Amino acid sequence: MYSEEKKLMVAELICDDRIPPMKFRELAGFLQVPKQNRSELSEILDALIREGKVAVDKEGRYVNDALLHVKGQYFGTGKGFGFVRPEGKGSEADIFIPEGKDMEAMHGDSVLVTITCEAYESNGKRNRPEGIVVKILARANEEIVGTFQKSKDFGFVRPDNQKLDFDVYIAKEHTKGAVSGQKVVCRLKHFGTSRQNPEGTITEILGHRNDPGVDVISVVRAYGLPTDFPEEVYEEVAAIPDYVTEEEKEGRLDLREVQMVTIDGEDAKDLDDAISIEKHGSTYTLGVHIADVSHYVKEGSTLDKEAINRGTSVYLADRVIPMLPHALSNGICSLNAGEDRLALSCIMELDESGRVTSHKLAETLVHIDRRMSYKAVKGILENHDEALMKEYEDFVPMFETMRELSAIIRARREERGAIDFDFPECKIIVGEDGKIKDIVPYDRNVATKLIEDFMLMANETIAEEFYWLELPFVYRNHETPDPERMTKLNIFINNFGYHLHGAKDSVHAKELQKLLNRIAGTPEEAVISRLTLRSMKQAKYAPDCLGHFGLAAKYYCHFTSPIRRYPDLQIHRIIKEYLHGELTGKRISHYEAILGERADRSSMCERRAEEAEREVEKRKKAEYMSHFLGEVYDGVISGVTGWGLYVELPNTVEGMIRMVDLRGDYYRYEEAQARLVGERSGKVYSLGQRIRVQLAAVDPLASTIDFVPFFK
Repeated sequence: MYSEEKKLMVAELICDDRIPPMKFRELAGFLQVPKQNRSELSEILDALIREGKVAVDKEGRYVNDALLHVKGQYFGTGKGFGFVRPEGKGSEADIFIPEGKDMEAMHGDSVLVTITCEAYESNGKRNRPEGIVVKILARANEEIVGTFQKSKDFGFVRPDNQKLDFDVYIAKEHTKGAVSGQKVVCRLKHFGTSRQNPEGTITEILGHRNDPGVDVISVVRAYGLPTDFPEEVYEEVAAIPDYVTEEEKEGRLDLREVQMVTIDGEDAKDLDDAISIEKHGSTYTLGVHIADVSHYVKEGSTLDKEAINRGTSVYLADRVIPMLPHALSNGICSLNAGEDRLALSCIMELDESGRVTSHKLAETLVHIDRRMSYKAVKGILENHDEALMKEYEDFVPMFETMRELSAIIRARREERGAIDFDFPECKIIVGEDGKIKDIVPYDRNVATKLIEDFMLMANETIAEEFYWLELPFVYRNHETPDPERMTKLNIFINNFGYHLHGAKDSVHAKELQKLLNRIAGTPEEAVISRLTLRSMKQAKYAPDCLGHFGLAAKYYCHFTSPIRRYPDLQIHRIIKEYLHGELTGKRISHYEAILGERADRSSMCERRAEEAEREVEKRKKAEYMSHFLGEVYDGVISGVTGWGLYVELPNTVEGMIRMVDLRGDYYRYEEAQARLVGERSGKVYSLGQRIRVQLAAVDPLASTIDFVPFFK
């Protein structure tokens, strides 16, 4: 049997681009392997091929597998063709996979691809490279959630995920008694071929598709979101006192006499940040006090392992799937008013221009004076509500100082070019029966903005300090947009009379903020804002500091939400070890070894949570609109495609006008101008255009909403 050292040595030799590819006999000679030992070399090469590290080219030479194949994730479209996104790349690097060339890969599978056609330019448009899937490395869909349909002698499951364009065959003896219309979980026994559907077994019946809450449960199961905590986690939590002990108070900076409040949504229960502020002359002392979750969630504990697995709390329409058990997140870790709590504080001195002149990090003991809501603070600062100002008269000067500093900080951030996306977002109101009651806009006001400003300031201040300390850390990076995407965005906004400077090379965040300022209040604002956001890269966690493009910040991290985000909890541990002088030698090596994986895991969990949240929102919106068939609405064209128009209503609901419903003319799709043009009438439908529509059809199961143009 060969050793791992030998295998590693052979792999390094073959993958060394300074050494030409060799056939087996040449390789054996180069390595001076005696004939009697060549079977061992053959075993090593076979193992390296199985592991995807080495491949054999057409000439029979052993080469670095990466030279022949691209490893990535397959993205289905539900239309036959698909795309593969290479590992570590953004969507701009996607490889097009034509219909029939996917080797029956399913959406989400990890695959190997051979490139058959490199990217090329045609008619001023850059076309993606094309490839074929040659190997499926890992299946992403061993379990599928969908709707069961029963036939006489068998059944089948139609997946909820529309990117899985197949039905799963279920033999009669494997239906578990399911009836038509029930949402089920099925485990695949066979992944199918081009001639045969996948085959599976029903493992769980979630309920009928029309039962309250079943739609949300289906999404939770489809995305593999963990719900129940292991018993060992509850046992650990039970051993944690629900109050701060005298022993725990020792050695901490006592801030219990400092006036301090939390400001959150009215229904928030996990309060992990509090604010204190004072002004002396032209100097502000801003304290951002964050729950010391790391004091209770120890590295390597069962609690910690479960938090790593979850990565983040998930906020769905009618429920929260927390990263930590409620006994912690709503209890001893929550900065509840009137209770002593442990915190990790960032206390900053700022001058009259909003520049941090000095700061201090400390383990603290705090006592929150009042639990404030955004609504109440807005009522005081914007509406000057007399009843509220009377109720909180001892705190009004504090709120006025907060507003003053917030405005200075925000102006300074805007001056450097930070991008402030102010989308019309919504909140879905669900009743106790699980049915959606209303869709209301989020109120982004002076109170929400000042908390946002103070949290960003703390995050930047801490990230900058640890960058210059050159210690292991987890940063929140948002890289510079791809120039090709910025060029496409520039072409699009030219249709509205706008222009971006530097789009062909390296656009500055300030240019995008100027664009957003210019479109504020215009019919095309929402459309251009969303397209601008989609043209940017996705923010990620990483142990290397690459800056945050959207905030125009050189240094940025997530420090302020350790109850609901694992990266925040992770850097709390690092900060505390640094404060105690323990971040040396072995501990530095430990963090250098784990932070890359921790950051990747957190980014993956964040994306999963966002996708699940969007899916639930789509389903709830479709359910809500199903009660208003035939109603007429004023909307804005939010998307133009070759198959129709997308229209967004003021309540953020989006639906489609299909091409077939644009009656009376044949419409030509002009992609570059993002518009449809009538061949006979010359009528134009373009992005950002206001349009009156009638609700024609809704399919809550497919989360689709259909409009038709409405003419008086």
